[in-house]
Amino acid sequence: MAALDIHRRLLDAYGPQHWWPAESPFEMMVGAILTQNTNWKNVEKAMLNLKDADALDARTILDMDEDRLRGLIRPSGFFNQKAARLRLFCSFYLDNGGEAGMKGLDDPRHALLALNGIGPETADSMLLYALGIPVFVIDAYTRRIFGRLGLTSPDASYHELQVYFHARLERNAPLFNDYHALIVQHAKQHCRSRPVCSGCPLAAFCPSATA
Repeated sequence: MAALDIHRRLLDAYGPQHWWPAESPFEMMVGAILTQNTNWKNVEKAMLNLKDADALDARTILDMDEDRLRGLIRPSGFFNQKAARLRLFCSFYLDNGGEAGMKGLDDPRHALLALNGIGPETADSMLLYALGIPVFVIDAYTRRIFGRLGLTSPDASYHELQVYFHARLERNAPLFNDYHALIVQHAKQHCRSRPVCSGCPLAAFCPSATA
């Protein structure tokens, strides 16, 4: 089954997802850091704390007392680690002229990956959802779904999985945005750790599907 056919079936089943849930590119990038090793509900609590404190701003985060920052983002978990990562990212963000400056870097992905605590998934989420750069975001849901479909190896690396999509789809940021969001929705609705195959829009093509 072709990658684009899977996207169309997921789109028919769930509709456009309009991701990422953020009011600005900077808010999205903060969320990408805070969502590491936690669920989005916890991130929403931390983001609301930052908004209520009028602190969703790179300079404000850098000037803020670190203990206060840790307290605001505590709901996201690993708050000591994430506070340090947020401050490091905010320095990078300001030093490079915000979103426009980051997008103009020779290799923004490499620059982000050089920051402590930012791995491929976080970096690619920032590039795609905040900067509109067409890179396909790979996560555990992608690995699970495409592994069950028999289209990728369960042992494939992040890079190998990303190459799978880049080789089969037009390099188009809105398409990549919507596709990744649909994968997340499908994993929540049907392709869970214990799959719910009844009513699954991909069941007819899935060798792992159960009756």
